Amino acid sequence: MSNDMLKTLLIGALLAGAAFAADADFNGRWMIQPQGADRDRAAWLEISGAGSGKISGSVVGMQSGGQVDPIADARIEGGELHFQVDRLAGVGAKQRMTHSPSTARVHGDQIEGKSTVGGKTFTWKGRRAPVIDEKDDGSWKHGDPVVLFGGKTMTHWQAQHPERTKEWSIQDGLLVNSPHADLLVSKDKFWNFELLVVFLVKPGMNSGIGLRGRYEIQIFDDYGEEPSLHGNGALYSRVPPSVNASKPAGEWQTMLIRLVGRDLTVTLNGQEIHDKTLVEGFTAMATDWHEDQPGPITIQGDHGQIQIRKIVVTPLER
Repeated sequence: MSNDMLKTLLIGALLAGAAFAADADFNGRWMIQPQGADRDRAAWLEISGAGSGKISGSVVGMQSGGQVDPIADARIEGGELHFQVDRLAGVGAKQRMTHSPSTARVHGDQIEGKSTVGGKTFTWKGRRAPVIDEKDDGSWKHGDPVVLFGGKTMTHWQAQHPERTKEWSIQDGLLVNSPHADLLVSKDKFWNFELLVVFLVKPGMNSGIGLRGRYEIQIFDDYGEEPSLHGNGALYSRVPPSVNASKPAGEWQTMLIRLVGRDLTVTLNGQEIHDKTLVEGFTAMATDWHEDQPGPITIQGDHGQIQIRKIVVTPLER
């Protein structure tokens, strides 16, 4: 083999290696902020296998609905990632529906892309999810409780779109939403905390509690059903409760949520349903994409009426 041929092979190998290394930059977990009219919500993208084999991953919030959906037909061409999003036709259904395509490019720890859903194309940007290494290791102490709702005022709250705050009201000492109400958002923001919520659901009702404005604990009328990813107390679409501890619709229920770093513990009606469950990323209700910062408590109000008697947040400190 001549020296020229050897040089050509070495250069080709170096270029191929550089391409694979660049492709690998897509791997990881990404916090996504849609642009334009959708800036008031947050999304999530997770990629693995880029630069070393078959590309796989998942998304939250880049298509209609908010469950964790797998990506499909992923490939990288000219430094650009192309992928589709697969969505189950229904909970437990076998038929799959492939949504319109997305593309993305990486610039260091930043990512930007565009997605087309239902004929509408929107752009988005994001950055790598932070390492959150705090653990619920017994070293955290209770701070001063903050009563976000005690039956008298809504001074701690406003709607995500403030002009829609009147879609929530106090009736007979209870916090109640009107049909299709806007997301209710606490004015205060929290990091590590315990959250006490006393609530009542109506038959067929569906709501949720957002933690730091990023992670949803589902509230759902599912008394007597098997635990599920969409059931009462689930870390929505990510981790089901270990047991179904729901009471029948029309009865008051008590949920105690403890969040330290990414460690989530939940007790529902006296039964532990999550024990330091790992919160790996955003869920459907995510509105605050700054995952390394304190965020608000949020309450979903557009899937049926919820009645809330008490909301108390106790910060956890060292």
